[in-house]
Order: sequence, then structure tokens, then C-alpha cells
Amino acid sequence: MYTQCLVCHTPFPSNEELEYFSTSTRVAYDAQRGRLWAICGSCKRWSLAPIEERWEALEELEKLVKDRAKLLSQTDNVALLRAGNLDVVKVGRANLTEEAWWRYGRELTSRAEKHRRLTFMGTAVAGATLAGGWATGGITWLGAWLLWHSDAPKQVTLGARWLRFGGSAWRGSQRCARCGQVFRSIAYRDRTQVILSPGGEPGDALSVTQPCPLCFGDGGLHLRGKEGEYVSRRLLAYHHHAGASEKRVRSATHLIEEAGSPEDLTRNVIKGGRRLGDLDRTSAIALEIAANDTVEQHLLELELAEVEAHWEREEELASIIDGELTPLPMMESLRRKVTGIG
Repeated sequence: MYTQCLVCHTPFPSNEELEYFSTSTRVAYDAQRGRLWAICGSCKRWSLAPIEERWEALEELEKLVKDRAKLLSQTDNVALLRAGNLDVVKVGRANLTEEAWWRYGRELTSRAEKHRRLTFMGTAVAGATLAGGWATGGITWLGAWLLWHSDAPKQVTLGARWLRFGGSAWRGSQRCARCGQVFRSIAYRDRTQVILSPGGEPGDALSVTQPCPLCFGDGGLHLRGKEGEYVSRRLLAYHHHAGASEKRVRSATHLIEEAGSPEDLTRNVIKGGRRLGDLDRTSAIALEIAANDTVEQHLLELELAEVEAHWEREEELASIIDGELTPLPMMESLRRKVTGIG
């Protein structure tokens, strides 16, 4: 089996999911026609596997897709799936339930684990400081009380949050359309007063409004389109810096399932617009998952359109190669073996 792209000669990174085709971290296959490709991450071209390398690999891929792969997106002709460090392009529909929000749910549970470690570290540092101070006589009762009640664990997590996000979700210069007040930033400390509204364009999850402190009505700072989507996701990520438990994530994703789609969940939770501080925690977590999924799904659709165009070209070439180099009875035997037909 080759170890580099047949077009640009870039080495393929190996995957850990397939025993019989560990050649690349992105593969494509068509069980009906008996095709198997390794996809180059550099030039995006598809390298067709030799016929003798396909038998076991195609059976292994079919089992992987049915048992462990997660569906990212699909069209009538191709499906994009992920299993571990392996991306799989399956020709034909995958016939799996699309649960795209599992991706961001894992990010939230990972955040919760990091937050727990930071809290533990802050507690350990405060305890060590107190113990060292008592041992050397360098700390008084008053100093010990001030150190402990300054909430050291919280200060550590706040510091980590500031290092990651900074102090503002947005900086710029815009005037209130009603009174002319100049807005130069949206500070994270004011996030609970920010109003989130559904985005107006495909791929734009949310828009953001910061009320004007000098007037009422339609005034304020309005961020829409890509800018609103970007700032809203930063605000939600900051708001949920501590992450969420698996139980909370399951409850949040259940809300998305009940709504029918991430876009429907967004409309149900914030309707025409709601302050971030007015949302209950589970709804706010669901909103962050839905907002990120809306954006990612739009990007996946663009990627899938490109993948489908590549597949059409590579299938035409593969049919010529297999037709010229492979006896037809052998191809039919391979197709029947993998698909279980006949």
C-alpha cells in the first residue's frame, strides 16, 4: 500500500481506526462499486487503492460506519462521518440519524473538567501558602483570614478566563442610531444585559444588541451578520467558561431534539430577542450548542458540496481504471462480498 498522495506526493498521516487501511486520516469508499480512496489533506485529491487492498478494508469500513461512526452531514449522493481521528466519506446516504450537536457537547464537558482542575489547583495553592506561612511564622490570623476569604480557587479560574477571552467580546466604534452615544466595546461583565436574537442569514446563528444607557426604544449597539454571530458565540462561551456536566449537556441536547433542529431551538428559546441573563442554565447551554452547530453545519454543507464534486471526478477516473485493469467478474465478486447482496 502506498504511503503518500499519488498526485502531490505528500505523505499520508495514518489513522488508528482501520487495520486494513490505515493509510490516511480521511478516506472515501463506495461499497456498491467496490471503490476505496485515500484523500490527501494537502491537494484534496483522491488516490484510488489497488484492487487487492480493498476487500478487507471495505468490509471494515462498512462495520465501522454502522457501529461507531458519527454522522456530520450528508446529501443524496455522499455522507461525511467521523470515527475517532478518521474522517470517512461514504458514497450514498449513511441512513443514520444526524446528531451534529454531539461535537460541541463534548467541548462543554471538557471545559467542566478543566474548570475542576483549576479550582483544585487554586485550593491547593491557598492551602500550601497557609501551611507555609504558619510554619515559618510569616502569616498572621488576619492574613490567613484575608487569604482564605479572598476565594483563591475562584481567582485562579477568573484569571484563566481572562487569559483566554480578555476583557471584551467586541471592540470598535459605533453610534447609537437614536441618541448618538458612541459604543466602543461590549465588556464581558455586562453580558447578562446583552440581548440575543436569531440570525438573519444562513450560517449566522445569532445577532447581538447592547441596550443604550442613555436612551430607550430602538437605540443601542446592533451587531448582525458574521459580526453578530462571532460576538454572540464569544459571549456564550465566556458565560459557560466552567462548562457543563454530561447530565446538563444531555438535558440541553434533549431540548434541541424536542425543538426539531438547532435553528428551531434558537427561535423557541429567545424568540424575537432575550437578555442572556434571563435564560435558565440549561436553555443557555442548549443555545450555545445550537449556535455553534448552526455555524458548523453551514461550513460542513460547503465542504460537502466540494467533496461531492471531487467524488464525481474521481469516480469517473476510477471506473476507467477498474474497467481497464480489473477483470469484471472480480469487481462483481468484490461488490457482492462487501454489500452482502447476492
